Amino acid sequence: MHFLDELSWRGLIQDISDNEGIKKIGAGSTFYVGFDPTAPSLQVGNLVPLIVAMHLGRAGLNPLILFGGATGHIGDPSGKNAERLLLPRETIEKNVERQVRQVETIFARAGVNPGFVNNYEWTKEVTLLDFLRDIGKHFTVNYMLAKDVVKNRLEGDGISYAEFSYMLLQSFDFLHLYSTRNCSMQIGGSDQWGNITAGLELIRRKIQGDAYAFSFPLLLNAQGKKFGKSESGTLWLDPLATSPYRFHQFWLNVEDADAIRYLKIFTFLDRSAIEQTAEAQKQAPEKRAAQHLLADSVCTLVHGEEAMADAKKSAAVLFGGSLKGLSAAQLQDIFSDVPSSTISREQLLRGTVIDLLANSGLAKSKGEARRLITSGGAYLNNERISDEALGFDGTELGSAELLVLRSGKKNYHLVRISG
Repeated sequence: MHFLDELSWRGLIQDISDNEGIKKIGAGSTFYVGFDPTAPSLQVGNLVPLIVAMHLGRAGLNPLILFGGATGHIGDPSGKNAERLLLPRETIEKNVERQVRQVETIFARAGVNPGFVNNYEWTKEVTLLDFLRDIGKHFTVNYMLAKDVVKNRLEGDGISYAEFSYMLLQSFDFLHLYSTRNCSMQIGGSDQWGNITAGLELIRRKIQGDAYAFSFPLLLNAQGKKFGKSESGTLWLDPLATSPYRFHQFWLNVEDADAIRYLKIFTFLDRSAIEQTAEAQKQAPEKRAAQHLLADSVCTLVHGEEAMADAKKSAAVLFGGSLKGLSAAQLQDIFSDVPSSTISREQLLRGTVIDLLANSGLAKSKGEARRLITSGGAYLNNERISDEALGFDGTELGSAELLVLRSGKKNYHLVRISG
């Protein structure tokens, strides 16, 4: 199966510059996809171009991952209603280093070995006059104004000359890679299509070359909202910015209407496996087989097998699973949305579990706390409390940083210990 057919059934093709030309591209050909290093980490929306690039790499093509050390100084106006904040050169360089490591790790898990380029390397020595003569002369203002990315901004608050020039810089990238790396194809999101086709035009006009491109759709969820945003904000690929547990939970909580579609887009499962999962989802939707497979697959790709297993273990805690082996940071992450309180270590060691239950609000009084324990409905660190006189002095709990109280099946309270 040609990679276009594979990507098409997965819903990863929107625009194609030359369908017949691209179908002639095979193993050994080089393509590129670009990212501007505007943050220390890539985010979940960047997974779509990365996944597409990995599909092409697995089909035998050579991926070039371009980081915009130069274009990151300007800011891509695509999809933005206002000018981006300009970042210092040192910040951009650090962001590139971190993102390169991210991509290397993820691609290695998919068995793909990409090359990396930074457009600052071929842009930094180009003078303004040379750029205008060699690149700018091949574009009319009329051509640039007709692009959606420019029209949309002109209809709003306007666009600076710097961001207006972004299209020329990206076109210059394609020309440079075509000429020096035999790179004949660029891929990107549909919001990049105007910039991408400008590169094709520059290659045709300046050196009469044949280059190709295709785009993939920007993802929206079943409600028509932009994919990749959670209630807590941006979902990052860096585990220090978004924990593997939170990352896993994001995929686990996608709606049924999106789950199968996301399995096609974000995993390498074949058609048969996805169709079987779709049937299982149809027969027993309450088991959420598609969401579990999706969460496990994407979390493993981004964070690795061990982190995925830890994420599942953390999720099990919310359903009464053991807390053993989990760090204070993991517990804080798991229970970040539940009510919490703080108690001094001195106060903890002076009291009993009855005091904790009453002070937490899980029981309205000490008497109610005793009755809760007697009925078997009180839990400390997900273990049923059987002794209402349980204290903490001289026990391992006395050195804990966090304690998890529970009444019933799902009524949690997190106790932070200070001092």
